[in-house]
Amino acid sequence: MVSNRHPLAVFSGATNRALGQAIADLLGVELGKSTTTRLADSEIHVELDEVVRDKDVFFVQSCSAPVNDSLVELLFYLDAFRRASAHSVSAIVPYFPYARQERMARGRESISARVVADAIEQSGARRIIYVDIHNSAIQGFFRIPGDALSAIPILCEPLAAPEYAKAAIVSPDVGRAKMAGQYATKLGLPLVIMHKRRQSFSSTTASHVVGDICGLRPIIIDDLIAGGSIFGELDMLYDAGAEGTATFAVTHPVLLPTAIRRIEEDERIARVYVTNTLPLSPTQMCSKIVSLSVAPLIAEVVRRIHNGESISDRLVLA
Repeated sequence: MVSNRHPLAVFSGATNRALGQAIADLLGVELGKSTTTRLADSEIHVELDEVVRDKDVFFVQSCSAPVNDSLVELLFYLDAFRRASAHSVSAIVPYFPYARQERMARGRESISARVVADAIEQSGARRIIYVDIHNSAIQGFFRIPGDALSAIPILCEPLAAPEYAKAAIVSPDVGRAKMAGQYATKLGLPLVIMHKRRQSFSSTTASHVVGDICGLRPIIIDDLIAGGSIFGELDMLYDAGAEGTATFAVTHPVLLPTAIRRIEEDERIARVYVTNTLPLSPTQMCSKIVSLSVAPLIAEVVRRIHNGESISDRLVLA
């Protein structure tokens, strides 16, 4: 670490302490001591167990389920750091909550992602860092600096194997076409785009395939996988001539029980690559699911920020 008059401190909330510990280890610092207590009436209490005065604090909190508890814990810690006179507080939120509610799709809806952004900023964060957010426009909701990181280089590493030489990158919808294009460019593979219509919060219907998938192995990408609606597109891909088993590359493994069942039962699904932006619970463990670490990426960004270096490297930013 380059010398800085404001010592570096890395803390983690309760939702993904393994990731926070990995980041701290890579930076050569001890993970900050803190305590989160869930009270009998369901309230959350947080407390810092060490002095943070005049330190540059980086707080890691993935807003996994229960999302609202994770978000409240994040806000309370940001407030605690501010009241404890930290020099600066950066919120590292690898999985940003409510990112799919970033606009008014219908009248009389809340733009929930904006509410979350305001709450994080007002609670004391002076910088926000996240990974593969659902809509990059959310960065504009903040008045503080924001670093939009991408896990694409990490997820591309296993996909560069010879077994994927005859494959195609598949975007599950038009909204993920830009992300899919980054995969296709990095791996030198053709791009296929699915068109689908969302029927409800949990239901989508694919309508047609744009691009040639005939004779190619599908690599389906997305920013997150929750209920498994993405798996419903396999039939159409194989009807269009896809061959071999399918591989998925998804940054955030929300993975509801319906998705786990589909992964385990569908013989066409060979592998699902995810990252540890969200921790996998015991019920989400599956031999087909492989989790890759974003800790080196985040640690490098923290190091550069703390040392006043540029982080505009194309391998770092989305």
